Amino acid sequence: GNMVEWCLPQDIDLEGVEFKSMASGSHKIQSDFIYFRKGLCFGLACFANMPVESELERGARMKSVGILSPSYTLLYRYMHFLENQVRHQLEMPGHYSHLEAFYDDKKGVLPDSNGTPTSQQPVHWLPSIHRYMYPEMKITHPAGCMSQFIKFFGEQILVLWKFALLRKRILIFSPPPVGVVCYRVYCCCCLANVSLPGLGGTVPESKPFFYVNVADIEMLETEVSYVACTTEKIFEEKRDLYDVYVDNQNVKTHHEHLQPLLKINNADKEKYRRLNDQRQMLMYSQEVGEDCSSCEEDLFILFFMEQNNRIFQTLMEVSASQDKTLTADHARGMGLDPQGDRSFLMDLLEVYGIDVMLVIDNPCCT
Repeated sequence: GNMVEWCLPQDIDLEGVEFKSMASGSHKIQSDFIYFRKGLCFGLACFANMPVESELERGARMKSVGILSPSYTLLYRYMHFLENQVRHQLEMPGHYSHLEAFYDDKKGVLPDSNGTPTSQQPVHWLPSIHRYMYPEMKITHPAGCMSQFIKFFGEQILVLWKFALLRKRILIFSPPPVGVVCYRVYCCCCLANVSLPGLGGTVPESKPFFYVNVADIEMLETEVSYVACTTEKIFEEKRDLYDVYVDNQNVKTHHEHLQPLLKINNADKEKYRRLNDQRQMLMYSQEVGEDCSSCEEDLFILFFMEQNNRIFQTLMEVSASQDKTLTADHARGMGLDPQGDRSFLMDLLEVYGIDVMLVIDNPCCT
């Protein structure tokens, strides 16, 4: 099995981290990176696999080198260092001087369980949006992870958006490599950002758990909302652990009342068209040199944040009105399909505890 070979500080609780930092099935691939959660901390590890002439090691030497931090937002900055170090550990096992120097340079005081964590507060408490106020995660691909996310899921991102906004437990399955799948977890969480002050005080935070395995089952049983990914197919059978299961581009749910949300409606198609139009305009403005400051990640996050703000602004205004009646016109004004999004709206009102009466009739049977 996996084992922790070396760590600093030596008194830190790392139980289970040897399985979080090396995805199940990694022996089939040469290299990978992996984001994970350990207690209140987040981790990033880089994995590499090297053939060796050794019977003891069964012809292959596999290692991961990782770091833990109270926040995942800046971990990507150390990706290159970790990639170099895991190669170094494969070629020269037992030489830890670079890792010691890195730790001495970067170490901070971890928050205790009673203190206030230094990790970023949920985005819905922010009074305004600025590019440095939400998690930054860039990958080596110049277009960034958002572009890959949109290309991979297409219109299905609107289905994921609804589930994320409803704070459902979303589990994404994929065989290794798992690094790019960890970015899908992050992108899924970004779909649910809301920047209206005073909203969602009682709503569970959308938590990115990143990579999980069978050792995390007990912890997942207690969670009411999360987004995670796994390489272990056994999770599909454990339906009590998730609400939404994503297998490659296939999004499914075993809850009957959530089935209508899987269907793409006309309002979803219109949103997807607008998102692509904005992306095309951004690419064009970058080509002609007008706009070098904006990036696709900003556009993607702002697109969904503005959409979410519009929905909640309308719902709060209706709940403050005298008759508290939400009509088909309200739904259209929020960019929703009055019929196709009816069950989504009903769930939304329940999850966020908004006191509104929905008067959108079901279409008559013909």
